[in-house]
Amino acid sequence: MADSTPDGVQRRLPTDEARELLALTRDIARREIAPRAAEEEEAGRFPRELFTLLSRSGLLGLPYDPAHGGGGQPYEVYLQVLEELAAARLTVGLGVSVHSLSCHALARYGTDEQRAAHLPAMLGGGLLGAYCLSEPSAGSDAAALRTRAVRDGDGGDWVIDGTKAWITHGGIADFCTVMARTGEEGSRGITAFLVPGDAPGLGAAPPERKMGMKGSPTAQLHFDGVRVPDARRLGAEGQGFAIALDALDSGRLGIAACAVGLGQAALDAAVAYAGERRQFGRPIADFQGLRFLLADMATLIEAGRALYLEAARLRDEGRPFGRSAAMAKLFCSDAAMRITTDAVQVLGGYGYTADFPVERYLREAKMLQIVEGTNQIQRVVISRELLKGGK
Repeated sequence: MADSTPDGVQRRLPTDEARELLALTRDIARREIAPRAAEEEEAGRFPRELFTLLSRSGLLGLPYDPAHGGGGQPYEVYLQVLEELAAARLTVGLGVSVHSLSCHALARYGTDEQRAAHLPAMLGGGLLGAYCLSEPSAGSDAAALRTRAVRDGDGGDWVIDGTKAWITHGGIADFCTVMARTGEEGSRGITAFLVPGDAPGLGAAPPERKMGMKGSPTAQLHFDGVRVPDARRLGAEGQGFAIALDALDSGRLGIAACAVGLGQAALDAAVAYAGERRQFGRPIADFQGLRFLLADMATLIEAGRALYLEAARLRDEGRPFGRSAAMAKLFCSDAAMRITTDAVQVLGGYGYTADFPVERYLREAKMLQIVEGTNQIQRVVISRELLKGGK
């Protein structure tokens, strides 16, 4: 059934519960998130209390099993919730996406005992996660990571040493999903671990000074003899890189949904301004050139939304979706960059000032082309899949 949201977005939601979730999300976004977004981003303030609210409202673990505190929702519903949150404030939408990414390894590869012990608090207990794969010298080439975990003699503990970089929620996360080298060089020697955020020996550098997303802390994490019991190893030894890539396929869909949300916010701001701003004796929305610009922006948003939802439905059906996820991340983040740039142009000089939100949207959009695999990496993924049939 198709529903039209207050801003005119047409959504096809599978159940009454999904429609109620979207209505709840929009209400929280309107009352709690959007009114504070500009001020808190300017101040560089992370809204931890909003994540507590989202957790209490059942919105922080939507795509996971209800038996462990999740919402039991298909990805096509979860991603539309993300889109609504990102439209209100990207720091919140992206934060929920990263948190979900951080839960993926335990939810899919953990044992029943591990899931029962940790997932309820991670999904509905107000905790916040971080995903630790990238390093200062291993970004796009994640298989070259150097952080190492070694066994402590014959005991059951691992000792982790190394540095992770570009970690969203670095320094404030309650738990970290960490990829560390336990064996040979390359992708086969990496293992996944679930590390408490307050583990002795785990420290954070000062947050990076970024162009945008100032309210979302991004920091290096330093592991100095961090002890982790073998009961917190996720999956088999040497399976960590495959676990990481599996999580990133789903995470890229989260980035795509956030990009569409950001683009929608920019379009809404541009349409509102065009209807109010008068030049040459009439609203600028009357001019054909500007109308064409708005039409192109709206078309990019609809195309991006359709692309990420189709990939989500493939995932929900248990079908391969990695190539579609890479396409969605690539297209939607590039579209967000173009849409926010055009929104600034619609507002003219005002669009270049911090008095209007579109300049912030432009700065935030750039990050979406980089995070969770640059768009150049997405093109590598897509082309590799295309060429498989020719080998």
